[in-house]
Amino acid sequence: MSRSVLITGGNRGIGRALAEAFLAQGDKVAVTTRNGGAPEGALDIRCDITDGAAVDAAFAEIEQAHGPVEILVANAGITRDTLVLRMSDDDWDDVIATNLTGSFRVARRAAKGMLRLRRGRIIFISSVVGLLGSPGQVNYAASKSGLVGMARSLARELGSRSITANVVAPGFIETDMTDVLPEEQKKAYQTQIPLGRFGAVEDIASAVTWLASDGAGFVTGAVIPVDGGMGMGH
Repeated sequence: MSRSVLITGGNRGIGRALAEAFLAQGDKVAVTTRNGGAPEGALDIRCDITDGAAVDAAFAEIEQAHGPVEILVANAGITRDTLVLRMSDDDWDDVIATNLTGSFRVARRAAKGMLRLRRGRIIFISSVVGLLGSPGQVNYAASKSGLVGMARSLARELGSRSITANVVAPGFIETDMTDVLPEEQKKAYQTQIPLGRFGAVEDIASAVTWLASDGAGFVTGAVIPVDGGMGMGH
């Protein structure tokens, strides 16, 4: 059966690959972006997830077109990297507002429909940085680490209604963001990865679509590292 899927931040990189993977399975996919650019076949919703009213409006539009959201992938995120002594309050607040609070808002809204359906999948896209830490990314690491606690609390709170909540923690993935790194820096990062290479967006899509499948129906509160062994599950 075609399911109603929502992916936040689905216009490029990992988010776009996720949208394309669910579309290929025949699901009804909605994508939220700030500026448009969803993959062909997806419902393109303009939404700033830091705006609660915009989130409510986005869900109303999705529910009218596709029905209640059955699978939520909270992927939207930003960075404001700098060393802690140079990090401004705005640098901190902006990252937390998008990556952590924005994910909370969409999960809370999605849970309403899932509770009525008595089923659902909530999947947060975190990062190996949220588990290992990274210099210059205190705000980003805190936001991504927070998703783990959120998912595990939701898993306990919503599990009796057959709603799962899980986290995928990507490592270094080949995207537009990594393409611009100097070659020396790329090689330095690769030495930290046991598999000796960056991952592909399809690696993340494979993990997420599995968590959304019937085969993962008994998996909840889990953190799935897709990082080539960099974090060793931590």
